[in-house]
Amino acid sequence: MIGAIVSAIIIGAIVGALARLLVPGKQNMSIGLTLIVGIVAALIGTLIAHWAGLADTRGIDWIEHILQLVLAVIGVLLVTRMGISRAGRSGRTHT
Repeated sequence: MIGAIVSAIIIGAIVGALARLLVPGKQNMSIGLTLIVGIVAALIGTLIAHWAGLADTRGIDWIEHILQLVLAVIGVLLVTRMGISRAGRSGRTHT
């Protein structure tokens, strides 16, 4: 159980960082939000890969990792389009 949590955090961090690199333009996201998007994408990608029978292969599960990366890119796009960013750095004034 602990190993699964640690691997989700590590894979989530890698997938989240790669997704931010692949999305064009500047993303005003904190490292913590990037990590959360990556972890969620990693978990959902793993669930989909297991459901589709693609997760248990010999060697590295490339299809599962590509699926996680695609989901992370979608997650980064959604977060940046929704305007969720670093608190206090958006430059918006509320009236």
